[in-house]
Amino acid sequence: MKKVGIALLGLGTVGGGTYRILEKNHEMIKKSEGIDLEVRCVLEKNLDRCRELGVDESIVSTDIDRVVNDPEIKIVAEFFGGIEPARSFLIKCLLAGKSIVTANKEMFAKHWHELEEAARKGKAGLYFEASCVGGVPIIRTLTESMQGNNIQSIKGIINGTTNYILSKMSDTGADYAETLKEAQDLGYAEFNPSADVDGFDATYKLSILSSLAFRKKVPLDIIYREGISKVTAEDINYGKEFGLTLKLLGIAKQHEDGRIEARVHPVFIPNDEPLATVKGSFNAVHIVGDAVGDIMLYGRGAGDLPTGSAIVSDIVYAAGQKSHKLSCFKNNGLHIPNREFVRDFESEYYIRMTVKEEAGVLSDVTGVFGRSNVSLRSVIQKGDVDNNGNVTVIFETHVTTESSMEKALKKIAKLDCVLEVNSIIRIEK
Repeated sequence: MKKVGIALLGLGTVGGGTYRILEKNHEMIKKSEGIDLEVRCVLEKNLDRCRELGVDESIVSTDIDRVVNDPEIKIVAEFFGGIEPARSFLIKCLLAGKSIVTANKEMFAKHWHELEEAARKGKAGLYFEASCVGGVPIIRTLTESMQGNNIQSIKGIINGTTNYILSKMSDTGADYAETLKEAQDLGYAEFNPSADVDGFDATYKLSILSSLAFRKKVPLDIIYREGISKVTAEDINYGKEFGLTLKLLGIAKQHEDGRIEARVHPVFIPNDEPLATVKGSFNAVHIVGDAVGDIMLYGRGAGDLPTGSAIVSDIVYAAGQKSHKLSCFKNNGLHIPNREFVRDFESEYYIRMTVKEEAGVLSDVTGVFGRSNVSLRSVIQKGDVDNNGNVTVIFETHVTTESSMEKALKKIAKLDCVLEVNSIIRIEK
């Protein structure tokens, strides 16, 4: 029986869930995998948390050198979150020849190349299944199950907090601020929710997933990012009338010329698309490969036990490896030329405007769209004229480029007849 020593760095929500899984399923893992996983050290300042989980206090420490200098510890799982001290501690462990397992998507996306360099020097492994989409096995699917495919696209709901908020707004008609407060009260959103609602969390994940899918480093700074804080219940309801559902999606595509586009933003999608039915804090990812076609992965994207499940899967997988594979693409932190990426991507658009109710308004607005190479699919006036003599108009476009849309809207905003361009939401079909 192969015995493998484990260290856990932190016993927060996911760290505690991981410890519970390791304890509860210890004998099952021994029997099914032939590996005896022993937690030999836990780095944690909160002794009450350790006692709550039943951790033997003799293995609790606050000194990373206890982990680094224990030759029996082969795998280190990190749960600190943030950049430091997680980055420094993990590099130290990798250089000492200890494989690491992490769910820390921000640290990983920003410092992946440094971790890989340390892993190569220490001949250790780097495992990060839990960094993207919680308990859903997306990393292993991309790296172990789709090697025979040229992956064409990834499109997914990869942040549970924003999906909960948008689902709730759609189901109840509540506004954004009210729904965000409820998500915070339920523990789905942090007191400072920016990482989720401003799209940072999804951007870290998309950088990791698209790099693996397209076998080319997709850095954070080339990913277009837009959050959900400007989304209104009004637009969600208008979208329903068009047969559309609003989601925050991470979208990455590989074009025929090899260039990559990657973006995170609110998107209207048709109600009959599978992603439109994913509600609450659940996540889902749709992958298209040139050989396999469509693959859909669905499950809980966060939480102690779902994410802990992915952590334990990586621990078991790492423990069974005689040698460790790292990235199959150049991952050295150097600047990647802009010519390898598409920044002026294409989409359809939903635009809501408040305009004056007077002759020639629609002609003026549609004329600007036309001269800017933006073709309109439909134009609909919503509701009656208000007390100020203004009216709401919804425009839906055919596929056009970001630059064409930006050019058109700058000109439209200057028209005397247009009081406000209220909302611009992309449509993905």
